[in-house]
Amino acid sequence: MSFESPNVLTQSPYLVQPVSVTKIMLKVLLALVPGIAIYAWLFGPGILVQISLATITAVITEAAFLRLRQRPITPALFDLSAVVTAWLIALSFPPLGPWWLIVVGTLFAIVVAKHLYGGLGQNPFNPAMVAYALCIVSFPALMSQWPHPLSHGGLPPLDQITAIFMPQRIDAWAGATPLDHLKTTLRLATGNDTLTVQNILKDHTIYGIGGGNGWEWVTLAWLIGGLWLIQQKVISWHIPTGLIAGMGTLALLAWAIDPTHYANPIFHILGGATLLGAFFIATDPVSGATTPRGKIIFAVAIGALAYLIRVFGAFPDGIAFAVLILNMCVPLIDMYTQPPIFGEKTKGGRS
Repeated sequence: MSFESPNVLTQSPYLVQPVSVTKIMLKVLLALVPGIAIYAWLFGPGILVQISLATITAVITEAAFLRLRQRPITPALFDLSAVVTAWLIALSFPPLGPWWLIVVGTLFAIVVAKHLYGGLGQNPFNPAMVAYALCIVSFPALMSQWPHPLSHGGLPPLDQITAIFMPQRIDAWAGATPLDHLKTTLRLATGNDTLTVQNILKDHTIYGIGGGNGWEWVTLAWLIGGLWLIQQKVISWHIPTGLIAGMGTLALLAWAIDPTHYANPIFHILGGATLLGAFFIATDPVSGATTPRGKIIFAVAIGALAYLIRVFGAFPDGIAFAVLILNMCVPLIDMYTQPPIFGEKTKGGRS
């Protein structure tokens, strides 16, 4: 995630005060803290280790490539853009994955998705989602091992740290995400009329009130952090609202048509990376749409496409691939959604 420096009017229309990238990035990091705290409380300290590994890798790689490109190192490091990318990568990856997995993903994001395109503000694709896409295609088994809550027999805290640095079989403590488990179970249950979505979701060792067991509380924390970012004017309401609407509308239609085979909209909105993607990933102003109308189109398409990938595709979530596909469409979306220039007549004859 990376942000450009917006200008905020202070005393007069002709007097502006730049808002630094560092301040914006710091607010994004602060908005992520509640979700990370609940994540660590419910699932253990593995996520904190992964965030640390990703941050160290991102900062070292950023400094090395700035030096190779003969760019000033200190200002770029203190803008915190690499740290935000690192945190989003860590939050997208399984917290019990081996240490090298998060290192490889972060290296690829900083080197290929960011610096090979020119650095901060030049990347056409969201770096964190590029890292996720690379690793889930290259290491699907490792990227599919997610922890059970500590209250339901999850791997003990000290063993989590050991598992990250000395990889071992953790099948007894980790498994597929609730989204993936639901999809797989429904496919295996073809022809079994008693195994409906309602019956599957009754397994409270995997599923919770509205999403995965424990995960709904983490996603609600993303919601709180995201709303604070809107209040702070770091992001606008267009993309979060559009993404949730796109996801929720398709989920509602499918659920209304056949509730035995399709989960309700609440499950999809609170499940997976929907709210993390809506408030922290799709809102990247560098790789996302920039016009107000374009942002809504961009976000609705991400939500709808992510739902289709979840339900009918091969991957369990879909947010990352939906974001990357729509990143490619941004120039076209922006071109056709530019507001009219002041004083220029539109097709309707208005200026």
